[in-house]
Amino acid sequence: MQLSAFGEKFAGQSGIVELMTDLGEALNENPGMIFMGGGNPGRLPEVEAIFQQRLEQIMSDPARRHSLFGIYQSPQGDREFRQQVAAFLNRQFGWDLGEQNIAVSNGSQSAFFVLYNLFAGTMPDGSHRRIHLPLAPEYIGYGDIGLSEDFFSATRPSIELLDDHLFKYHVDFSRLKPEDDVGALCVSRPTNPTGNVLTDAEIAHLDEIAAAQGIPLIIDGAYGLPFPNILFEAAQPHWNDNTILALSLSKLGLPGVRTGIIVAREEIIQAYTNANTIVSLACGTLGPALAKALFETGEILSLTRDHVTPFYRQRSAQTVQWFRKALAGLPYRIHKPEGAIFLWLWFEGLPISSQELYQRLKQRGVLVVPGHNFFVGIDEWAHKHECLRVSYAQDADVVQRGVELIAREVRLAYES
Repeated sequence: MQLSAFGEKFAGQSGIVELMTDLGEALNENPGMIFMGGGNPGRLPEVEAIFQQRLEQIMSDPARRHSLFGIYQSPQGDREFRQQVAAFLNRQFGWDLGEQNIAVSNGSQSAFFVLYNLFAGTMPDGSHRRIHLPLAPEYIGYGDIGLSEDFFSATRPSIELLDDHLFKYHVDFSRLKPEDDVGALCVSRPTNPTGNVLTDAEIAHLDEIAAAQGIPLIIDGAYGLPFPNILFEAAQPHWNDNTILALSLSKLGLPGVRTGIIVAREEIIQAYTNANTIVSLACGTLGPALAKALFETGEILSLTRDHVTPFYRQRSAQTVQWFRKALAGLPYRIHKPEGAIFLWLWFEGLPISSQELYQRLKQRGVLVVPGHNFFVGIDEWAHKHECLRVSYAQDADVVQRGVELIAREVRLAYES
């Protein structure tokens, strides 16, 4: 068949397609695989019980049940839900938000598809703009989302070597000088894939740079503040009229309901809503219906504080210890775990590429994600091929077995 340029780009293979195919096969079709690849959250029984209770309440009320299944919502999202989210953010942080500053998306990925292409690509005057990533590596799902080529640029990070086989990326502000062809800056916080949490000072500096350029700063908070709050370092949420804050219900334990939340000034929300109407027609209803009361009562804070954050903090520390024991004697480093649900491994001087290591591990029954996929907008750099992203969200015994198999294959690679 003859595909359009759009068809060739979006129907082809990419890192995110490979990742999600692996995820689907491992979690649905081949449960014997040790899944340490995609961003599927862990199972927290206490949190699942809360969502079950909310769903049972909805299903027992005919009017609410009909609203859930039988009525289109606004393309901007359920109005009452947007009001509750805005009121919650105002109470917690003193922000001046109304329902007009909130939009709901069918998952964060679809939200970023619309947002990125609103600000970058071919401009009305025929010029071309790009999204700039101030800190790479960044989220694999960004890489193929643009409707035009040469869609991203990025700044290579500085690397700080720490004790105990740790290291940390930093935004290299000496190199960060966005050109006139940049349409927006974007960072994830905590960073997917590394778990790096940009400091409040770094975020403020990025905000200043974006404002000086007359472009928005987009913050992907899918793992971050104020929910699901998978952070192990002190940090404050950031929003102002020049910031677009993208949030998600997925890492609370609701990846299947595909609910993203966008916080931005009114004109950006309106532009997003118009585009989203064309792309998605309307927003899903299940996520807002389940979470509405959590924002109204503030229960979302106790849910994250008492269950979500402690689970991942403990599991992160434990997995680091497993890796230290299993990788002893090898030239490895782990990015300082500051949040999210991953560890980022760096094997300096790895004799094979991370892609080949990924393939070897897949043959052993362990799924990870090769690091080169995350260096969106970065030209050739040997470091790209020496890294792996590893999830620690699955059951502890599964993660421990995966750690041992990863270490065994890495050791073989260095010894061969």
